[in-house]
Amino acid sequence: MASKLVPNYFILVSFFLCSLINVPSTKAQLETLAPDQAKAEAAGMTHIHFFFHDILSGKNPTAITIIQPASSSTTSFGLMNMIDDKLTEDPDPSSKEVGRAQGFYAASSLGEIGFMQAMNLVFTDGAYNGSVITVLGRNAPLHATREMSIVGGTGQFRFAHGYAIAKTHTLDITTGDAIVEYDVYVTTH
Repeated sequence: MASKLVPNYFILVSFFLCSLINVPSTKAQLETLAPDQAKAEAAGMTHIHFFFHDILSGKNPTAITIIQPASSSTTSFGLMNMIDDKLTEDPDPSSKEVGRAQGFYAASSLGEIGFMQAMNLVFTDGAYNGSVITVLGRNAPLHATREMSIVGGTGQFRFAHGYAIAKTHTLDITTGDAIVEYDVYVTTH
């Protein structure tokens, strides 16, 4: 059992060490990744903001390891987690749930912690109830800001395209549990 936990331990230690580094995040840098609301509306885009809760610990985890890496690398290359993570309006886990992120992420980088992430954002409340946005892309969680592609959707998001910006809000290095802030910019034109 302990040998299965070693690769995840390396990820947690790497998260912790990188959190000690002051990563500059300028407003100009973020604006190139996330247009303000007025720019998004002018481009005919819909902006959706929520928090993603990736829970690996406890009796009811929302992310589980389905494939362990073949070797012990500092990036856990080959690790794959399946997710059914809660999406909420605020970072507080007890805040209003607006949907679920269902899919997987796999450690696909030998050089740094970097995941290939494929997920459906399944909206279960509000104006987008019953609609889905499909996200596919590279998620390097040690980067301050990550951008992933929107490659499709259903319901109100048929023919969707756009992008999702992810920023780690909190990370518990002991459990691996994380809350990630998402800003999604989507259009169906």
